[in-house]
Amino acid sequence: MQIQPYLFFGGRCEEAAEFYRDTLGAEVLMLMRFKESPDPAMAAPGLEDKIMHMSLRIGDTTISASDGCGNEAGFSGFSLSLSAPTDAEAKRLFDALADGGEVRMPLAKTFFASSFGMATDRFGVPWMVIAAP
Repeated sequence: MQIQPYLFFGGRCEEAAEFYRDTLGAEVLMLMRFKESPDPAMAAPGLEDKIMHMSLRIGDTTISASDGCGNEAGFSGFSLSLSAPTDAEAKRLFDALADGGEVRMPLAKTFFASSFGMATDRFGVPWMVIAAP
């Protein structure tokens, strides 16, 4: 059994995929637009070119994502945790994710990690970046 996050980006899914590709080295494994659905009813007016479903690999993890069906993105009650192999890489990843977003806890040494910080990216997705000692 495996649990995978499924994120709804409220119309910004393609932009988010490009951002994660540039900042995290993400790879799009699969992408289907609403107009490509075998069910024509899925392609509501204005959604035809939006992403109905996408699979995105970041490191060893696959995240599913969509533009949603006209609803706004609302990410709360969770954070995606990103483990970095070094403090330098943690800083690079943290700075990239926080760019255009919000730092919730600056990256710093803690009692449980050589680097740990929390940021919300420009799409509203909360992240925790950690480099263990």
